[in-house]
Amino acid sequence: MEIAHSVNGVSIRLTYERWYHITENHDDLASHFHDVLETIQKPDFVIRGNKGSLKATRNIGKKKWLIVIYKEVSKRDGFVITAYFLSTKPKGKVIWRQ
Repeated sequence: MEIAHSVNGVSIRLTYERWYHITENHDDLASHFHDVLETIQKPDFVIRGNKGSLKATRNIGKKKWLIVIYKEVSKRDGFVITAYFLSTKPKGKVIWRQ
């Protein structure tokens, strides 16, 4: 298990079991484990997600955006739900910007 700290200072857990689940569904992420953690810690912006989730978003190349969806369950603890790439800038209500 690895931990990254969100822009709110919350420890966000990325377990190896969750990472396996993510890469099973998004095999293009297989070599981007540390990019996922860095996106949580240093996003370009954070978008409000569904059901209390947050979407950390970072541009990592021309027409390539990494989105990490996570949930902060308390002021100290949270967890990664999933991650994926988009070819366009994600839309949504921005709640934090670098």
